[in-house]
Amino acid sequence: MKRLSYEHRGGDRPLIGETIPDYLGEVARGRPDREALVSLPQRIRWTYAELFKRADKLARGLLALGVEHGDRVGIWATDNAEWVLLQLATARVGAILVNINPANKTAEFEHAMQAAKVQTLFLMPAFRRSDYAGMVEAVCPEVRQQRADELSCRKLPALRNVVIYDPEDAEGTVAPAPGYLTWSEVLSRAENLSDEQLDDRTRELEADDPINIQFTSGTTGFPKPVVLTHHNILNNGFFVGESMGLTEEDRICIPVPFYHCFGMVISNLAGLSHGATLVIPAPHFDADAVLAAVDSERCTVLHGVPTMFVAELELLDKNGHDLSSLRTGVMAGAPCPPELLRRVIGDLGCREILIGYGQTEASPVTHITSRDDSFDHRTMTVGTTMPHQESKIVDPATGKIVPLGEPGEICFRGYQVMRGYYEQEDATGDVIDERGWLHSGDLGVMDEDGYVRITGRLKEMVIRGGENVYPAEIEAYLCRHPKVAQAAVFGIPHEKWGEELGAWIQLHHDVSADPEEFRQYVKEGMAHFKVPRHVKIVDEFPMTVTGKIQKFRIRELFQQELALRGA
Repeated sequence: MKRLSYEHRGGDRPLIGETIPDYLGEVARGRPDREALVSLPQRIRWTYAELFKRADKLARGLLALGVEHGDRVGIWATDNAEWVLLQLATARVGAILVNINPANKTAEFEHAMQAAKVQTLFLMPAFRRSDYAGMVEAVCPEVRQQRADELSCRKLPALRNVVIYDPEDAEGTVAPAPGYLTWSEVLSRAENLSDEQLDDRTRELEADDPINIQFTSGTTGFPKPVVLTHHNILNNGFFVGESMGLTEEDRICIPVPFYHCFGMVISNLAGLSHGATLVIPAPHFDADAVLAAVDSERCTVLHGVPTMFVAELELLDKNGHDLSSLRTGVMAGAPCPPELLRRVIGDLGCREILIGYGQTEASPVTHITSRDDSFDHRTMTVGTTMPHQESKIVDPATGKIVPLGEPGEICFRGYQVMRGYYEQEDATGDVIDERGWLHSGDLGVMDEDGYVRITGRLKEMVIRGGENVYPAEIEAYLCRHPKVAQAAVFGIPHEKWGEELGAWIQLHHDVSADPEEFRQYVKEGMAHFKVPRHVKIVDEFPMTVTGKIQKFRIRELFQQELALRGA
């Protein structure tokens, strides 16, 4: 039997046809005095009326900066209230918010800025070991000499404005160089525009307008800018909220990053579209802060990747927090082991926890379990297809639908499919076929009830602790090292992280090196989760007859070696 799976149960609500500001504005007007956003590190509590008033003022500031409909506005920061304000403000003026991973190093930041042609950038000065201002100035040294209104950067020719803010004192931030604007300066410029002018801009917007760029990667290894619309992400967030049964009584603890769809869509838009309260426990994941936030704020919803839940459970018996308010949440980003799910339900109290699956190109959720699904369905599958979406399992070689119960590539179609990769038509065509199907690169099996089980990946993406890691990107970076002739990066199983990275490196002739040299090289140039744990110097790789590296064979050989070493 061959079949498409069409809808997740509970899909009787129609799709939202409005833009983000129109729909969320109506939600806010219906509950002005209810709490919308709580940022515990910043000691901020804003009602819906306050949140949207502040967002509108920032939106007028964007207009005063000259931000046009369709302009790209980047955000390089950890989770904070200003991130949410900018998400709402860019949607209000029709700008495209470009999410930049706060773990990025200089080379990754430069690539993101160039790929999305960012025109206005908002950033924090620094966080922990990441000196964001320093990296901006390494790529755009002109910011040190030129005035803010005259900025012209050779490496980033699209860039016009750089706005710096400190989440602990955003309006009092002092610009470290003449080329920066501050948050307070942007807000002061808002006084030059009226609410009517802002409303005029919003009336120009349509639901199919691009509103967000998030980065993913493919087989080339270079992060690609995924273009998503109002229609894509508003509906995806809304229907994830419906799956959780969200209402205005819910309070969502958000330990996942805003730069990722998990934070921006599954948390922020899911919550705001249902009138719920968003709670930021910390700027970056901190298990103790999460548990304390659930306790003090009586959160009913808790999201996370499996490693986050593991870390929270490890602290559970040590601090005595009251988590009895918890009801539901979404676990995604990696498979959920049965024992972990038992503890999340029994010890944390998330009795209605949902398991989600998808990808950035799909806004991101395509499959999710139901609150009343069996334990086996929540551990063995990723649920059924979301409302108003289609999915199918096809033979990767022929593209034909396979019979139920047989493995194949998972494909998606519907409102959730991205507009495409920004200014990369060929790359877009590689993943979206002529019939509108997005090919995931993941292998899975669908049963007769529409539940999908993930069985493997066509692509070589590694999921380490919920972070998607693309080996080709790390290989390209390693090959920039003067000693490296070839590199192969791959995933190997790991008890804590799900998968860990290994690397085989072939050196140029007549050179020598210690494996630690390359770990340090990646550590200095890329995000921490991209650093291979295991590095081996080799003379040659196992190859196919056509000259391609056999990564599956490398993985097998490396795991055998680790087993012999007792790793």
